Amino acid sequence: MWRIGSVVAKLYAPGSARPLFPNDPLAEAAALRALAGTGLAPGLLLAGPGWIAYRFVPGTPWNHDPRPVAQALAAVHRHPPPPGLRPMPLGDQALMASARAMAHPGLPPPPMVPPVAAPAPCLLHGDAVPGNILTGPQGLTLIDWQCPGLGDPAEDLALFLSPAMQQLYRGAPLSPAETAAFLAAYPDADIVARYRLLRPLLHWRIAAHCALRAAEGTADYRAALGLELAAL
Repeated sequence: MWRIGSVVAKLYAPGSARPLFPNDPLAEAAALRALAGTGLAPGLLLAGPGWIAYRFVPGTPWNHDPRPVAQALAAVHRHPPPPGLRPMPLGDQALMASARAMAHPGLPPPPMVPPVAAPAPCLLHGDAVPGNILTGPQGLTLIDWQCPGLGDPAEDLALFLSPAMQQLYRGAPLSPAETAAFLAAYPDADIVARYRLLRPLLHWRIAAHCALRAAEGTADYRAALGLELAAL
């Protein structure tokens, strides 16, 4: 990734996709086009095979007060999605099938959750971790849209609330008070209730991603894995 004045250029590395994070430049370009003018994402300038260029967004990575993040994610989830985004698992059965496909040696089996009907799919950011949320004069902007999809907003809530992802990108998990403030600020009570039901399975999938990255030799993910498993 390079910044030249007001332009950010991103070149995608071959082989960077993971089951939870597919890192698709075409999907990122589609998401930025769909969100043009909303302030929720950078403005797309150009895109080509394996690269995109977009307008630089001033700001610093989010690190406190989760309430505006909840509101920004809700705005994303209400926005009409562009065509062609990947379908993500909906309902407990599809989520369990996805989890089993991500099973990694050393992990406990995926936890059982109550039956949850498949909701109507919404636009998801797909990688809503602190490092991808900028706080600036324009408010909150989400960047790095390389993993968008059509799915259950509970997935975005889980990624933001993940102890592992908070540790990796902010240096510490959210406190119980911060978690409660985030969930209280998210305006759709049905989605919050569904997140609570699916929470063990959603966070198990994040733990599976951490286990994969740790096995690849990324040391920070070993400690993050322990945090995620402890929170199940």
